[in-house]
Amino acid sequence: MKVVHVIIGLNVGGAELMLFRLSKSFKDDEKQMHSIISLTDIGKLGPMIRDSGVQVTTLEMKGMLDFPRVLFSLCRIFRKLKPDIVQTWMYHADLIGGIAARLSGIRNVIWGIRSTNISSGVSKATRGIRRVCAILSYSIPKLIVCAADASRKAHVQIGYDSKRMMVIPNGFDPEVLVASMDQRAAIRMACGFSPTDLVIGSLGRYNPAKDHENFIAAASLLGADYPDLRFLLVGRDLDPQNKVIMEQIEGTGYSDRFVLLGERQDVACCLKAMDVFCLHSRTEGFPNVLGEAMAMGLPCVTTDVGDAAFLIGDTGVVVEPRNPQALADGLRQLVSAEAAYRLDLGEKAQRRVYENFTLSSAKCRFKVVYEQICPESD
Repeated sequence: MKVVHVIIGLNVGGAELMLFRLSKSFKDDEKQMHSIISLTDIGKLGPMIRDSGVQVTTLEMKGMLDFPRVLFSLCRIFRKLKPDIVQTWMYHADLIGGIAARLSGIRNVIWGIRSTNISSGVSKATRGIRRVCAILSYSIPKLIVCAADASRKAHVQIGYDSKRMMVIPNGFDPEVLVASMDQRAAIRMACGFSPTDLVIGSLGRYNPAKDHENFIAAASLLGADYPDLRFLLVGRDLDPQNKVIMEQIEGTGYSDRFVLLGERQDVACCLKAMDVFCLHSRTEGFPNVLGEAMAMGLPCVTTDVGDAAFLIGDTGVVVEPRNPQALADGLRQLVSAEAAYRLDLGEKAQRRVYENFTLSSAKCRFKVVYEQICPESD
């Protein structure tokens, strides 16, 4: 069975990482042949995907004015490869990839929806594309896979065909999410943290939807009461060159307690260096970073966005989004607790991921979907 995935780009993000892991997981399956088309460029993940043995094609799309050229290129590729299934990831790829697949005579189209907050956080162009996708959802895709039930509900409300929608949560690979105590010590030493410092960490690119301002404001409310608290921010554009976030940090009065590492490849090591993980977003679908932190055995505090509360279950603290005081109060529950309590909570979180949200379980669910919509390729 040939499955061709279409995605807007391959920089580091939740959908991109899930596609990387999923396509790689099928590499040794003799009945499955997966390849990826990036509508834009190779991104940060593209070379790693290629190194894993999965074919990656880029179409160098610069904007919507490139739509005709990219559509023609996709049609040409589809007619050459003759895939059994075209699976698209997120709105732009759903629209362009879905139309190209149907023009090429391919009926087995799977769309992918990741976002939950449909009222903010996207451009006017993206909202327009989403409206078109809602209309076309009744005719182009055979199935629409949502990463979160919150995503499914939100998109049904704006007109997507509910009968074609299902939920497959992200999966996490326990074998990748490991790091040693020596690696923990190395990161903490490089950051200037002492062994007695309690480090609250955040992981994710700088973006309004991630609401780093909320995290920084909550940190400022905790600073006076806990002199050993330190705050670690990891992700794209989270570095001292980001003037906006540096001004926010300086306004807390505790700028010496913050460390910004920018985008890193050693995510597991960075998570290992933390004592508490915080997801402070104003919107999410199914938050990868929260699941990764849980898989690393970290006690977590999260805002109640997307399927975060469902993912964390009773293994952490859930608070109202866009509310620094609520976030500070949630973090205080863990900061003020005994270390043994945090350790126990982290172990419960890890078990929850291992039992319910592994990559192998997500792979099995996708495989069942592939075989159901394209049984003749078994």
